[in-house]
This record gives sequence, C-alpha cells and structure tokens, in this order.
Amino acid sequence: MSVGRIIRGPDCVAEGTAWLAARDGGLARALEAVDEVPLRLRPDGFAQLLSAIISQQVSVASANAIWQRMQTAGLIDPAAVLAAQDEELRAVGLSRQKMRYARALAAAEIDFAALRGLPTDAVVARLVEVPGIGVWTAEIYAMFSLGRADVFAPGDLALQEAARLLYGLDERPGERALRAMAERWRPWRSVAARVLWAYYRVAKDREGIR
Repeated sequence: MSVGRIIRGPDCVAEGTAWLAARDGGLARALEAVDEVPLRLRPDGFAQLLSAIISQQVSVASANAIWQRMQTAGLIDPAAVLAAQDEELRAVGLSRQKMRYARALAAAEIDFAALRGLPTDAVVARLVEVPGIGVWTAEIYAMFSLGRADVFAPGDLALQEAARLLYGLDERPGERALRAMAERWRPWRSVAARVLWAYYRVAKDREGIR
C-alpha cells in the first residue's frame, strides 16, 4: 500500500488549507482567525518519539522543560537511556512510569528508516506495540516526523476543544466523534489538525501541541 501524500514544506500546507477552506466553512473561519498555520515538521527517529512520550499528559511548558534537561544531560539516544540510573532520569523530571516507557522504547529496536515506507496504519500498529506509546503518540509521530498528510489525532484534547469552539458544539467531542468528523477532511486531515491547533492557540491564548 502507498504511504500517501507527504507534507514536505509550506507549499503543501498552503495547498491543504485552500482545499479545506473551500469545503468546510468552519475551517475557513478558523483560517481567517489565525496568523499562520505552522508547518511543524520534525526529524524522525528515536529522539522524536521519546520527546512525544515526554509530552504525554503534561503541559507544553512542562514537556519543553523536561526535554531541555534531557538534551542537556545527553539522555536522548537508546544507549544513554538504557545506561541511566533511576536517579539520573528522575533528576531531569521523568516520573517512574515515564522512566519505564523511555527504557521500553530504547529496548524496542524499532527500524525507524523502515517506518518511512509503511502505510500510516502499519506505522501506528508497530509503534503501539511499545509500552507507553498509545495511538495518540503514534499518530503525532506519523503526522510530524513522517509528514503524512492524511492522519489525525482525535484523542488530542486541544483538537477536541478547538472543534467544540469552532463549530459551536454543546460539549467537547470525544475521540470517536472527532474521528468521524475528521473523515470529511480527507485527504488533508493532518493539515486540518494544524488549523485546529492554530485556532486553539488564538482562542485559548496558549499552545495546544509542542
């Protein structure tokens, strides 16, 4: 199966936003409200996936601070993580649970280069085999590190809240409801997610994603 369209730069995001705005009035309103829709592309590999794990269930500011300490301590490659003592990992801000997840990722021996050629569903399936990597983390990795144009992360609370505000919903849509809503944004679901995160930043005056 094909990996589908890959986002490689701002022109791809611009193409996606134009397509979405022409077909969805809500996203058209969001685009009028935001200054820009960030590209947010990142490298792939161990460090980026570890960073995504660090971001789980903490604020953007806290995740950034922990990640900065991990970089300073040189704890961003598998060998270093596996060699680190609990005290070292605790000192940079990892909880006991995230210590376990970081070590599980370091020991998983994921072939990151091979992931580039797999369909998104297969990427997600491979990554969620690792303890600590849920569907949200795997989808974020596919979206930002692999540049997949048609992947969404409906479990993301900022996306749920942005959808509630943008579409005037009585309550925040759950993961299943938002995944169904996102079907109309194919084949540019990851651009729709970028638009919603940008709208969340304007509406709530804070970042919704690292």
